[in-house]
Amino acid sequence: MGNRKAFTLLEVLISIALMGLILPALYQSVTLLRDSNSHLFHYVEKSKERTKATETLYRDILASDGNLTIQKNGFTRLCIEETRNSLYALPSAKVCWVVLKKEHALLRIEGNGYRLPLRADDRVEANIVMKGLTLFDVYHRKDKVLVLIQQGKKESLSFMIQGINRPLKKKKISGGKKQSGQSK
Repeated sequence: MGNRKAFTLLEVLISIALMGLILPALYQSVTLLRDSNSHLFHYVEKSKERTKATETLYRDILASDGNLTIQKNGFTRLCIEETRNSLYALPSAKVCWVVLKKEHALLRIEGNGYRLPLRADDRVEANIVMKGLTLFDVYHRKDKVLVLIQQGKKESLSFMIQGINRPLKKKKISGGKKQSGQSK
């Protein structure tokens, strides 16, 4: 057997049998990898939603005039009377963050000159930015705003913004003269 140029039938049958054993294992590995990638993709998409929602809330507060109204009723409602962070190209907008009680969804409402509850003729844009909330709380003390958000059983998110001062109340002017606390 000095100069051999071809495979024997037995060698071909053995190689086919070995491939028959290896290919199903490889196919299962590819299926597991595809499922893993699918789960990772959905996790990244949900993570992007959470990040986008918190980033938008952060920018709304940061670009505000400091006039924040916080109402607590189970979940917190936050209204920012004027912010320059508009998602709809308004020069300044009123933005309210409200949790819908039935769906536990965080809703962002943007517009001008509206009051809650909304009326049919209010011209606003409302977007659900996060679903399944178990906690949405906002605290405003001195010049600091603290926000706490938790979605389902996930780790809670929190952030603090400093330098958000409440606007000074304007003094009333009567008869063209400023009123003062002292009389002459």
